[in-house]
Amino acid sequence: QVQLVESGGGLVQAGGSLRLSCAASGRTFSIYAMGWFRQAPGKEREFVAVINWSSGSTYYTNSVKGRFTISRDNAKNTVTLQMNSLKPEDTAVYYCAGDRDYSGRNYLEYDYWGQGTQVTVSS
Repeated sequence: QVQLVESGGGLVQAGGSLRLSCAASGRTFSIYAMGWFRQAPGKEREFVAVINWSSGSTYYTNSVKGRFTISRDNAKNTVTLQMNSLKPEDTAVYYCAGDRDYSGRNYLEYDYWGQGTQVTVSS
C-alpha cells in the first residue's frame, strides 16, 4: 500500500500562486504515476495533471496548461503542483493520486488517494 498526504492549500486572490505538495510513503517503489485531481462542490472529480514517476513526463488538462506545473522528487517521494495565475474557477478540493500502472485522466483508475486540500481563489 501507498499512503499520500497533501499540504499547501489555502486562500489566495485571483492572479496569485499556491504550491501543493504530496508526500508518499509505504510501497513507493510500486508507483508508476502520480497525479492531481480536483473537485468543486456539486461537480465530478476532474483531472488536473499527471507525472510519470520514472521518466518525469507530464500531461495537463487544457484549462491549466501554462499556469500549473507538476514535478516530482523521487528521492523525497514527493510530487508538487505549482499553481500560478490562479482563477476563481480553480477553487476546489485538490487531491493527490497515485497508481501502479496507469497515468491517464480517469480518476476511477487510480489506486491511491490523499485526503485532499482546499484551494480557494477569491475574485
